[in-house]
Amino acid sequence: MIGKVLQPDLEELIQRQNWGELRGILSDLEPFDIAEIIGDLPPEDKGVVFRVLPHGQAAEVFAHLPFEHQEELIQSLSGEQMRAILNQMTPDDRTRLLEELPSEVTRRLLETLSPEELKAARELLGYPPDTAGRYMTPEYVSLRPDMTAAQALDHIRRSGRGKETLDIVYVVDQNGKLLDDLRLGVLVLADPAANVGKLQDQSLVSVPATADREEALQTFEKYDRVALPVTDAQGHMLGILTVDDILDVAQQEATEDIQKIGGQEALDAPYPEVGFLALLRKRAGWLSVLFLGEMFTATAMGYFEQEIERAVVLALFVPLIISSGGNSGSQAATLIIRSLALGELSLRDWLRVFGRELASGLSLGVWLGLIGFLRVILWQRLGWVDYGEHYALVGITVWISLVGVVSFGTLAGSMLPFILRRLKFDPATSSAPFVATLVDVTGLVIYFTVAYLVLRGALL
Repeated sequence: MIGKVLQPDLEELIQRQNWGELRGILSDLEPFDIAEIIGDLPPEDKGVVFRVLPHGQAAEVFAHLPFEHQEELIQSLSGEQMRAILNQMTPDDRTRLLEELPSEVTRRLLETLSPEELKAARELLGYPPDTAGRYMTPEYVSLRPDMTAAQALDHIRRSGRGKETLDIVYVVDQNGKLLDDLRLGVLVLADPAANVGKLQDQSLVSVPATADREEALQTFEKYDRVALPVTDAQGHMLGILTVDDILDVAQQEATEDIQKIGGQEALDAPYPEVGFLALLRKRAGWLSVLFLGEMFTATAMGYFEQEIERAVVLALFVPLIISSGGNSGSQAATLIIRSLALGELSLRDWLRVFGRELASGLSLGVWLGLIGFLRVILWQRLGWVDYGEHYALVGITVWISLVGVVSFGTLAGSMLPFILRRLKFDPATSSAPFVATLVDVTGLVIYFTVAYLVLRGALL
């Protein structure tokens, strides 16, 4: 809303080249609000607004802009201006920008960085994608273990400005090896003469730079930290992960899982930014697999063609039977996938889950089967549908079939995530559509097998 109100005024100031008043208006706003305003301005005015911002404020605003607006500004700003902005950005924000840009643009931007910032950016970019090393920032406060608490606080005052966070400080030896982490409050309340290396605080928890981002997220959740140190294989301190970085990771992980549960590959970017052909590729693969799976449903229907010809009434309940199995399987799969993702379940819990879901499937099947049986009886008695003289047997067939199909669907949906996790695949790929397709085929087999046994000598 702020951007909508100020945009005409800003455009007028730009036309009049009243840079002083423009700078004064922007200096009173938060970086996020300025980013919104810039997003609404014409392309030719975006760079103008950036040129009047102080470098530090410009870097914060730039980090809040959507990627497409960042790319426009890169094209419009001079190399000197871009270098100033990049040098002021936090390393983790700068790394995400450099990862998303085309390689030629990234190379050109890296050339504008100062030697110190270039080294930091290249170190961050050297870690595999989606690892803790790609999300960490090397800007943190470190203390030596032989410092006193008073010396440590003086050191924080001198060196803490511009650091990502001061809530946690890190004790490292002269070789850079991580020894401990301390909350700032511990230092403030400690005896000024107390030795930093002997102060007692929470247990030390760190994340390897090569750890997957999901592993880092689980560590944050498990230990309830606002920041975690990132180390190499020898335990040397490389940087820190802060809670704002890991919240971005949590959102991305949840988005990927939801997209996979929907029966497609996870998108590599926000939906509006994904190209049409890329979107087709992401969706066509799983749709093709699911389509081929549904072809087995037609095969199963063909196998029971004679039974259907003899008792056409059986075909009326096919959608009811297979959809109930698919729905129960999708429910179970969604519950187990999420529990595995949150760490509520592990592979060793499969037998307990099997027993619980078997009982659930049988209970739900009996309940749904009862509803199906009563539906057949009532519709026949009220004269709404004529199921023939053996309508009671048809109702029993529906009841028993639903018990079998719902039980199978529940077990399939709950066990597939465990199987995929055991095979080192993402459990989210046992998506609801995949489970539904599997249950469609087996549901038909169960239904017509039960019908043959119950109706043999009557309708069959």
